[in-house]
Amino acid sequence: MARKLPLSFYRRDTEQVAKELLGKKLVRIYKGQRLSGIIVETEAYTGSEDKACHGFGHRRTERTKALYLDGGYSYVYLIYGMYYLLNAVTGHTEEPTAVLIRAIEPVEGLDLMRTFRRAKVDSQKSDLGLANGPGRLCEALNIDKKLNTLKLTGAELFIEDSPKLSTKLILATPRIGVDYAGEAALWPLRFLIRDNPFVSKSLSQKR
Repeated sequence: MARKLPLSFYRRDTEQVAKELLGKKLVRIYKGQRLSGIIVETEAYTGSEDKACHGFGHRRTERTKALYLDGGYSYVYLIYGMYYLLNAVTGHTEEPTAVLIRAIEPVEGLDLMRTFRRAKVDSQKSDLGLANGPGRLCEALNIDKKLNTLKLTGAELFIEDSPKLSTKLILATPRIGVDYAGEAALWPLRFLIRDNPFVSKSLSQKR
């Protein structure tokens, strides 16, 4: 079995972590069963000067407290009152940086993932849509606010190592759904595995 990524992996430059998470395996242990998938899409949120980041201007709220932990913790939050999103906190304490895990290619526990996504997935041919967006991913892996501020080297939620991808396989684009962020909305901080069918379907998809 592959080793878990160490905390030192996350305590580096956020953009670099976002790129190097591609190809790694996200693992959720649910009642003793492994649910996992290869990370195929991420977004970097680079801290207090990034208008798209929840910690812009060093904003601190009950919601954003996870961002001010050292790298290697989970940051799970709710959007639209409906969908949870999973982030890996990066860098070091006091600078609110994180990587949003946008999509995975499901590998283990697909039957249970389909159960968790039963209202949205009606056949096995729809497995491309099981976790091809950050909200769908959290539904498929049954990730909610209870998993917020978990250390990503623990037993319930972690990321396993794998060989580093060639830069030729990585495509960078602007982030999705951050039009409010002015010029920061154009920064090429969304990273995906080129030509992978499990990435989110379009730039307009928000969950």
